Amino acid sequence: MIKIKELSRLYQIQKTFIEYGLIELAPKAQRPKSYWILRLCLFWLRNQHTHLSLPERLRLSLQSLGPIYIKLGQMLSTRRDLLAPIYADQLAHLQDNVPAFSGELAIKQIEESFQRPIDELFDDFDEVALASASIAQVHTATLKEDGREVVIKVTRPGIEKTIAADLQLMKWFAGLLQRFLKDAKRLRPVEVIREYEKTIVDELDLMREGANAIQLRRNFLNSKLLYVPEIYSDYCTKDALVMERIYGIPVSDIDALKAQNTDLKLLAERGVEAFFTQVFRDSFFHADMHPGNVFVSYEHPEDPLWIGIDCGIVGTLTNEDKRYLAENFLAFFNRDYRQVAQLHIDSEWVPSDTPVEEFEFAIRAVCEPIFEKPLSEISFAQVLINLFNTARRFNMQVQPQLVLLQKTLLYIEGLGRQLYPQLDLWDTAKPFLEKWMREQVSPKTLVKKLKLKAPFWLEKLPDIPELVYHNLAQTKQVQKQQQLLMQRLNEQQSRNSKNQVITALAVTLSIISTLLYLQDDGKINLYLTVPAVISWILAWRFNNKL
Repeated sequence: MIKIKELSRLYQIQKTFIEYGLIELAPKAQRPKSYWILRLCLFWLRNQHTHLSLPERLRLSLQSLGPIYIKLGQMLSTRRDLLAPIYADQLAHLQDNVPAFSGELAIKQIEESFQRPIDELFDDFDEVALASASIAQVHTATLKEDGREVVIKVTRPGIEKTIAADLQLMKWFAGLLQRFLKDAKRLRPVEVIREYEKTIVDELDLMREGANAIQLRRNFLNSKLLYVPEIYSDYCTKDALVMERIYGIPVSDIDALKAQNTDLKLLAERGVEAFFTQVFRDSFFHADMHPGNVFVSYEHPEDPLWIGIDCGIVGTLTNEDKRYLAENFLAFFNRDYRQVAQLHIDSEWVPSDTPVEEFEFAIRAVCEPIFEKPLSEISFAQVLINLFNTARRFNMQVQPQLVLLQKTLLYIEGLGRQLYPQLDLWDTAKPFLEKWMREQVSPKTLVKKLKLKAPFWLEKLPDIPELVYHNLAQTKQVQKQQQLLMQRLNEQQSRNSKNQVITALAVTLSIISTLLYLQDDGKINLYLTVPAVISWILAWRFNNKL
């Protein structure tokens, strides 16, 4: 049940929506009737920002509502193929330009985290934040012990309470949707919110972020695709994280990248390759790659290197998920719609009784017009949206474990198209996926898997004869129990059959005796009555034995 605190937050959201005039985002003809009821109930609220443009109001409203809504704006800012440029430009300010909290509060938070005065840990601490985001902000300093340049990430004071209230409200809304919305079973809103809750709660723990960054850095050590700053684990707590300071150009600063003659085509292609490498090679991917978290190294612009920071949100996939995803992508690339339909059914993303032919035809009808364009002009995000809208007719369910992957793919495509509008995502990804699929069935991969399993098998090898013996003995015992059970069932059925015959005889004799009694003017026919009584007694005794 929703609590007073959540009701207060709900009112705050509605108040923000009205005071920033966000209803103007919807044409008058499409505005829901519920909005006018809401306006009547909250008649004292008015649009207080009429002097600002609608894109500015949207950005400020999300900013005022806090971390969860800021993250929504961050994701939308990368979708320039879906949003008008004026909206995308405004929402881009949410990536690394969220108002910072004071340096004094940051110092207090750091000292409480490390239980030591800041002067004992760092020199040259800059109280002015280098960058500020929805959950935390960063300050520059140098380590006291060796003078290395670092940045210190510190969480916003009181952020956990705000996020907890928003999440509780979201869960309440999701519960209502699941109860009353016709498509709730397919959309699975409660599971999606639970998955999102886990993600954002994990992001609040900077120790977890540090561990994620260490793993990601190890996966791409000495790589030409991606560089992850070093984490100084001795200086990490739940609320403060110290890492190597990096110097790079924000990926959104296209003019600066062009000024140093960066190979934008290669940079965009490497971004796609880095994403698919994380997903399919490592099963561990950076899931928050909005422009505020991505930089490009100043060094070697002809051979550009991505720099990724803020590893608070990472995603993982099972081997089964990876295989189905790779096969789905390749089937799309090859326009094998029958395979796409069959894979959706095999993976239970749509019900198992879905007619394959009908689903294939529906996918073909949606995708073929899109593929008439040159591949470089096709938005993979748009293909996904159209596919999901089609699958909706076939009761496709939302897959919570794939939500992060879908969001990250949208980020990557948005960034790639921003850097190099002619980016051919399909042409870049297809060779990688084909190579990965071949490797999964190669002798080398088989030998590698055997080596991984060999220690376990060798450990269990001496126990195999005993396990086989116990299994055979258990099987024999089960067979005996089954035979005994069948014997008892047969005896039971035999007794039931006898009882049914005797009961039927008793009923028949009773009916005949009654009819004769009525025809003989009340004279009892002992020849039939006595056998009927005896039959009823026998039937009663059989029932008691059963």
